[in-house]
Amino acid sequence: MTALGEQIRTRLRAQSAELTARTEGAREGTDPEHVHQMRVAVRRARAALKAGLPLPDLDAELKWLGASLGAVRDLDVQLDSLRAQAVGFSAEEREAVEQLLQGLVVRRWAARRTMRKALRGRRYNRLLDALGAAAESTVVVEPDEEPPALVSVIRKPHRKLMAAAAALGEDPPDDDLHALRIHGKRLRYAAEMAEPVARKRIRALVAVTKEFQDILGDHQDAVIAEDTIRGLLADFTADVPVPVVFVAGRLVERERARKAQCRATWHAALVDVDRCAGALLD
Repeated sequence: MTALGEQIRTRLRAQSAELTARTEGAREGTDPEHVHQMRVAVRRARAALKAGLPLPDLDAELKWLGASLGAVRDLDVQLDSLRAQAVGFSAEEREAVEQLLQGLVVRRWAARRTMRKALRGRRYNRLLDALGAAAESTVVVEPDEEPPALVSVIRKPHRKLMAAAAALGEDPPDDDLHALRIHGKRLRYAAEMAEPVARKRIRALVAVTKEFQDILGDHQDAVIAEDTIRGLLADFTADVPVPVVFVAGRLVERERARKAQCRATWHAALVDVDRCAGALLD
């Protein structure tokens, strides 16, 4: 078994164990971190498959699970973020924020019901079995290129990230920046797999890629937050109370400021990612 094959198997075993360990906590819902870490495990497992274990059926099942977890996680993030933006509001204003967010709370409970049903179903159990079997597979497709195979797993996601960035204009649309973040995320998870070969330099790449990903993640959260606030206002069946309209305006103002800050800093973070990746691939 090559270094790449061993690392793929190791990663899949770790993600299978993480999913299993977090399942009950995600079902209970006492700590949102369980859902978050399960979603991360799904992404890491899919990255491992893409690195050299072509199992499209398993990848599709992981994508299904990720969507179910993601619906809950995204709502958790939105609620936490909007409440955090209300820091410094008066008690009456925070009350109005909770009134505004009530529709989001209802959606989260509906998403949790769907997710819990998925985590209790046969399809999920079959997925865990398939993931465990994949972790023992010896059928790995090795990249036919230099540098050594384990480091080369970052070449393709790095190339795609930089190509996508080069195609952006001076003031890229929000959706394009979101797509760029996804490319960065794929590079980060691929880099994590290569750590045994170049530990120090890989850790540097993972760190700067996470910073880049976090900046564009904050940008996307701000974009979604403004749309969410507008939608929540539109959901009121009667006239929107004046205090709710007031706090909604203040929240939108803060989200726009956050978005502007992210747009001012993402490119510098990308330069750091390219530099660290280039040091590994040259």
